[in-house]
Amino acid sequence: MKASYVAIALCTVLVVMLATEEVSVAAVTCNPTELSSCANAISSNTAPSNLCCTKLNQQKPCLCQYLNNPNLKQFVNSPGARNVARACGVPFPRC
Repeated sequence: MKASYVAIALCTVLVVMLATEEVSVAAVTCNPTELSSCANAISSNTAPSNLCCTKLNQQKPCLCQYLNNPNLKQFVNSPGARNVARACGVPFPRC
């Protein structure tokens, strides 16, 4: 009987964790201007700032959307952008 209470508690915790994760992903607003702090690092092949890496991590769920946009693809898919993503530890998306 005691084991079933533990199983129910663990399931409840798991459901809450998954629900919280979905909320945090859904809270991302895709806005390419959020990555403006990365422009210098992308264009001059310099190390990205902490702000750039933070913003890039926040916008990670949006990168495929940006790659599929003809106006943004050339910037997001550039060698400089790939270097910044690598330096920030953000895997380049496969869309």
